[in-house]
Amino acid sequence: MIDTHCHLTFPDFTGRIPEVLATARREGVLGAITISTTTQDCLTALEIADRYPNVWCTAGVHPLYADQGPHRWENLRRVGSNPRCVAWGELGLDNHYDRPARDVQRAVLDEQLAFLRGLAGSGLSKPIVLHCREAFDDLIPVLRASGFDPARMVFHCFTGTVDDARKALDLGAMISFTGVATYRNAEEVRLAAKLVPLDRIMVETDAPFLSPDPHRGVRPCEPWMSAVTARRLAEVRGERWEDFHAAIDRNTERFFGVAAGPARPSPEPAR
Repeated sequence: MIDTHCHLTFPDFTGRIPEVLATARREGVLGAITISTTTQDCLTALEIADRYPNVWCTAGVHPLYADQGPHRWENLRRVGSNPRCVAWGELGLDNHYDRPARDVQRAVLDEQLAFLRGLAGSGLSKPIVLHCREAFDDLIPVLRASGFDPARMVFHCFTGTVDDARKALDLGAMISFTGVATYRNAEEVRLAAKLVPLDRIMVETDAPFLSPDPHRGVRPCEPWMSAVTARRLAEVRGERWEDFHAAIDRNTERFFGVAAGPARPSPEPAR
């Protein structure tokens, strides 16, 4: 399988990426998508993706970095023109924190979507990785009006309610789950995970954050831990691991256009 969302540009992984990828491979996680947070960070993400054949990247501005301009939108075009870049984002809205102010987040989101629409109009179209924390009612109308195909959107790191999951599914988007789904106090997230159709679910780490149980609190979370979350989700959903594993691989390949390769994860559970 592939860790569909991690942040290998973060300081936790400086000088350690070969080791991190080797550990992931031993656990059956054969690739990773390193996600951009700024128009500068996306350049570093592309450098990593160019260096390692089993790593891909995205390009976009995270809402919690909306106030860290200037945003050099042309960098999105530069990174997105490279085949190692497989999506835009992560982008969206975050109502959990007071800063950046919501109007700042919204202004940057609107500007970013407008720029991406221009790229799509010139033939540069990619799926979109969404950040949405406590903001479904604010973000979904923006997405509906954006002109982008919701089937090419994924709500990453889902931590919302069952009703939030229904809203994302009714929009037509995919939903991705992190180690949060393994936490004892996250029953609502597990209920949401049971609701998502098998062809619309993905798994990620959001590393270096959100290590799954029984590793909760360990920093950094690493891409190999996506296998832990995946197995737990299969249990929660009452599905055979082989079936769930095959489905998330298919979903990842269909959405991002990348595949884990011919090797298969060990039948033994991840640590």
